[in-house]
Amino acid sequence: MRAWVASASRPGAIESAVLPVPAPANDELLVRVLACGVCRTDLHVRDGDLPAHRDRVVPGHEVVGEVVAAGPGAAGPGVGARVGIPWLRRTCGTCRYCARGEENLCPSSLYTGWDADGGYAEYATVPAEYAYRLPQGYAEEELAPLLCAGIIGYRALRLADLPPNGRLGIYGFGASAHLTAQVALARGAAVHVFTRSPAARELALRLGAASATDPYAPPPEPLDAAILFAPAGDLVPVALVALDSGGTLSIAGIHLTDIPSLDYQRHLFRERTLRSVTASTREDGRALLATAAERRLRVMVTGYGFDHADRALDDLSTGRVNGVAVLRVGL
Repeated sequence: MRAWVASASRPGAIESAVLPVPAPANDELLVRVLACGVCRTDLHVRDGDLPAHRDRVVPGHEVVGEVVAAGPGAAGPGVGARVGIPWLRRTCGTCRYCARGEENLCPSSLYTGWDADGGYAEYATVPAEYAYRLPQGYAEEELAPLLCAGIIGYRALRLADLPPNGRLGIYGFGASAHLTAQVALARGAAVHVFTRSPAARELALRLGAASATDPYAPPPEPLDAAILFAPAGDLVPVALVALDSGGTLSIAGIHLTDIPSLDYQRHLFRERTLRSVTASTREDGRALLATAAERRLRVMVTGYGFDHADRALDDLSTGRVNGVAVLRVGL
């Protein structure tokens, strides 16, 4: 099969390759990949921002495909079903975190496109219990971004503790943010977007944001909650200052540049909360996909042919993608 691989010895690039079609393990499904989202985490794998867990790994963890085979112990979607393969690939199921419903913190967790080969390939495997059934009414290219950008944004919104009809700030407005904004708007929130990109500001306003401005500008009103999607640590104090008393800032990324020194009185006093978001649980994914089934989300997609996966990552790195980059693999 055709594939792309990221090599630990060559950070900053991915290489095309021909690999054997993987065989599903006992509890796994073999999926023919139709589309795969291009996520900022793939950049971190490619560029070595995340430590290599496997050399020459196939990136990609927003995978939509069709089940073509299954291991003898795999239960769940049958051959011919359309499924999604997400970032979270396996957890132990027995540690204290898994036992209390926080499998995203499992110390034995494994991830698609980092620990195991992902969707920048014509075929991929997934443990059947970690594959998602997908809502109807969406094209494969629209579904792919929901499987990470949508899910992590949903969890970040939940952890931001936004009150009903509250005021939400969103810092950075790419793949995840434009989906999260729609979920918040559907819940009656006033959404204020902070981004450098004029095109992203226009998109935010079209989607219903109350305002869209530069990341370092003060909000038009104090924020009850904020989510930082941009991997820029220097925005942490900016967002904290923008919070009203009792507000929460959640940081949605897996990688962040260094955070400047914080001033307790300016940034944290009056019960402001700063919290990170680590991966997601399967329940987060099911909840986001149920939301997408109930309310049609507008997924802004820029499609790339499979042969141009390297260019898609370069475009994402330099900010040339408006919305979400998605590889067309078997479409």
